[in-house]
Amino acid sequence: MNVWQGDFPRENSLADGFYGTCAVTAFPANSYGLHNMTGNVWEWCADWYHPAFHTRDKDTNPKGPPDGTNRSTRGGSYLCHHSYCRRYRVSARNSLEPDSTTGNTGFRCVRDPAGITRSG
Repeated sequence: MNVWQGDFPRENSLADGFYGTCAVTAFPANSYGLHNMTGNVWEWCADWYHPAFHTRDKDTNPKGPPDGTNRSTRGGSYLCHHSYCRRYRVSARNSLEPDSTTGNTGFRCVRDPAGITRSG
């Protein structure tokens, strides 16, 4: 995965070959055929963010609160490092204001297997 390697934030050793973002297919797909689900960029999700919502809603895949001020992002980015954030995992959650823009944030495309569409 594409994360910071070396002495954060002073020196990135580039052991994975990348200083910033990498192409989606730069690393092998996981067992589901998905690429870059951790590291590379924080991925915007449709859900509004609330710090404790996932602990209150016991659904397998809670949709998030009905409204809010920040959107959820997931997965960590190329700026994550074990000495700094340890957030490079699929379940890692962060929040950003919807009008934020950073070089370490992207988006996650999903398809609902039930064919249900959701705007968000």
